[in-house]
Amino acid sequence: MNTLSLTLKLPFYRLNQAKAIEFERLTSINTDVANSLLEIDRKERKKLTSADFKHIEIGSMWINQTIRNTNAKTQVKKFKRMWLEVNNQGFEIIKSGELYTLSFSLYRGRKSRIPLSVHPTSHTAVLDRIINKTAKLGSLKLCKSKKGIWYALVSVSMEVPDAGEVKGWIGVDRGQNNIAVAALTKGFGKFWKGGKIKNLRRRYQRIRKSLQKAKQLKEVIRLEQHEKRIMTHINHVISKQLVKFASDYGMGLRLEDLSGCRQTMKQRKKTKSDAANNRDSWAFYQLGQFITYKAVKSGIPVEFIPAPYTSKSDHRNGVMGKRNGDWFKGFDGYRCNADWNASQNIGQWLGFSCPLDLQKSVSVMDMADS
Repeated sequence: MNTLSLTLKLPFYRLNQAKAIEFERLTSINTDVANSLLEIDRKERKKLTSADFKHIEIGSMWINQTIRNTNAKTQVKKFKRMWLEVNNQGFEIIKSGELYTLSFSLYRGRKSRIPLSVHPTSHTAVLDRIINKTAKLGSLKLCKSKKGIWYALVSVSMEVPDAGEVKGWIGVDRGQNNIAVAALTKGFGKFWKGGKIKNLRRRYQRIRKSLQKAKQLKEVIRLEQHEKRIMTHINHVISKQLVKFASDYGMGLRLEDLSGCRQTMKQRKKTKSDAANNRDSWAFYQLGQFITYKAVKSGIPVEFIPAPYTSKSDHRNGVMGKRNGDWFKGFDGYRCNADWNASQNIGQWLGFSCPLDLQKSVSVMDMADS
């Protein structure tokens, strides 16, 4: 059995204004406690417990977690906001009718817990497992969105079945012209185009540039966060569709290992200055993370293979060819989409039978002989 860790975002259902104001007030007090801890020497700070904050009305479990969180942040000089957080002993989740209820006590000396209804969104199955004791609760954090909506972040760990045997592997190539290309072995490919995202990145880059000239730095930060949220949503959608694609055909997913690609892939200054083509700003790693945890949750195996030469080798025979933009050309004149060719190589990957340098030399000799 594999262990899967998730963080559920549960908005409060019809939270009244009085409770929202109280959440805001207690969060402000909690932030003041965290900032007062920063003024104490680090060695002395580690000795403190909730007993040293008896004058604070927030519950002892919440204060102890604030002390732990503050001690963990070694480089912070001042907290803008320290959200209220508690471990799994300080709250519980139950089902009341059709709604799920989250109950906890925020105040010191009060044992009774306040029940609050939360919207399950798409986490109904996980919440049912929590109630049935087949999933283990972690911590609870109370947060507020920029739109003023209060929600609870609940961490959950649960066991999922090991991935079973699969018919084959679907190769997934990640890039910029196409965010992802998934192809069945010697079969058709499914493309997720990247043209709209390139236009989006260039538009945001132009807006940020004009705002920087006007010295509106807060607006620049807001736009960066907005762009980041858009990309996160897109990666969630693509990863969900990829896992569904693999599940429909009873196959596993195989991806390139792109760790350290920013250091190994050289870019020109002109390329780096264009937000649409700069690889440093593309969320390849995040997409890989989303694919992995969604696949584990669905019982689909995921493999990562070495990335070198997957887009420059011919999927038919492994001989090195030439890539020109969106097209790959083999030594015998064979042409196909370069990203589809790469996904075929990833899906059919059996491991290198010789070192990469030797393989490259052999491929060059084959081209000369032909």
